[in-house]
Amino acid sequence: MPHQHIASAFDRDLEEIQAQIMKMGGLVEQAIRLSSQSLDTRDEELAEQVRADDKAIDGLEEQINAAAARVIALRAPTAIDLRVVLSVMKISGNLERIGDYSKNMAKRTGVLAGLTPIDDSAGGALRRMAREVELMLKDALDAYIQRDADLAADVIARDTDVDQMYNALFRELLTFMLEDPRNITPCMHLHFVAKNVERMGDHVTAIAEQVVYLVTGDRPDESRPKADTTSLV
Repeated sequence: MPHQHIASAFDRDLEEIQAQIMKMGGLVEQAIRLSSQSLDTRDEELAEQVRADDKAIDGLEEQINAAAARVIALRAPTAIDLRVVLSVMKISGNLERIGDYSKNMAKRTGVLAGLTPIDDSAGGALRRMAREVELMLKDALDAYIQRDADLAADVIARDTDVDQMYNALFRELLTFMLEDPRNITPCMHLHFVAKNVERMGDHVTAIAEQVVYLVTGDRPDESRPKADTTSLV
């Protein structure tokens, strides 16, 4: 009977933590969407909202980590349950980093608003990249809640598409800079934004890898090659 009580208490604690994870995930999805929109429309007010909302994301990470630490200390979870709690902490950490990258993107809105715009194809590529990362994050969180290792594996595979979009955009920005020196400053800022989006994809992938580990007990192949080839340029 006491064991059932402890198990029930653990389940309640875990449900509460998982609810916080989903709330945090929703805020991060919104941050990606709004930071991309603020850049696209040069909306500085919207960019400021993204920066302000990042405080809520940081606060949730702190709450989740504190709650997870309490569960470990008070409930003495079994090895399998401990894996769940540790996965939650790692997922919240990756969500917090994605939120930071969204905030960094939003910070560029004001700078780019004051610069001469370049060809809109770069803006379109950035929108597509950000949208794909947002969809990947939604699927990664769904995979976590549903304990769906196949969906998580699909998210991991899709990171290659984000890397390839980044590579293509990097080459395009390089061409713009070579064509006209006046493009150098805006292109450098756009490249910074693109790199932030590419890094978001990496953190979404890390979340999906945690889901695979949580469900199967096996870690995905860590030698998975990155498709970002810009370091070779």
